[in-house]
Amino acid sequence: MTPTSTQPSHKPDTGRGRANPLPGQGEHPLSRDVLSQDLVSQDLVIQDKGKEIAFFDRHAAADTYDVFEPESSARLIRSVVGLGRFGEGNRIADLGCGSGVFSGLLQQHGCRCTGLDISPKLIELARRKYPGIEFMEGDVEHLPFADASFDGVLLGGIVHHLPDPSRCAAEVHRVLRPGGRFVAFDPNRMNPFMYLYRDRSSPFYSQVGVTENERPILAHRTAATFRAAGFSVETEYQDNLRYRYIASSRMRWLLPVYNAIDSVLFAPQFMRAFRPFVLTIGEKS
Repeated sequence: MTPTSTQPSHKPDTGRGRANPLPGQGEHPLSRDVLSQDLVSQDLVIQDKGKEIAFFDRHAAADTYDVFEPESSARLIRSVVGLGRFGEGNRIADLGCGSGVFSGLLQQHGCRCTGLDISPKLIELARRKYPGIEFMEGDVEHLPFADASFDGVLLGGIVHHLPDPSRCAAEVHRVLRPGGRFVAFDPNRMNPFMYLYRDRSSPFYSQVGVTENERPILAHRTAATFRAAGFSVETEYQDNLRYRYIASSRMRWLLPVYNAIDSVLFAPQFMRAFRPFVLTIGEKS
């Protein structure tokens, strides 16, 4: 594997002027299959906040929220800082901050970070772990921040928890200053592992460790949502983020196998659209 295979590709996929997730091709069969399943979730247009809070409060109690190995978290945030053009002294909102790991890493890059999460217990945990960072409880669909108050926003694995992310996109647009950028990362429904294990339409779907609201995203749909909110949008893909934990004890023993396959199979450029994570990047004009 080349050294660049662990980083997002260098050619942004803007998605402008096309509906297909793969450039220059017709719609992929897997995309047709999973798109047809969206009819199942038509009634899930509002996120059940109570269930989200209860789910993540349980993670806080067990301190099992940080699923990536430390070097993978650091690699991801290096990508986020580069793609978001987050500079030293920039004020960054880490939305869906969980126990604060990414907030802490952003601070190491010189950012002035504010973390927000819907789970009060995760916020308590974050405050204990990172006492020098501001954390607050809140909802990404109703942000407690003034207009144009941030230079950048990180949406850390939160968009795929929203059946309709348009309200979140509008709020991110509101709190960013003109020229500010956001970066969101989420599991990719076009990745076979993410689809088979984490998508409700898969025959191998596991309900362990997920909420009923969440579902891996389709990159072009997420890009369209944020574009409709007023952003110019690009899409990148990330591979080789090594898991250290998943909730299912029956599947946990497979993590070394998954990590090894991911580090090789999705490294080539022609596999970029199938990498496990989508990074959506937007700039407010």
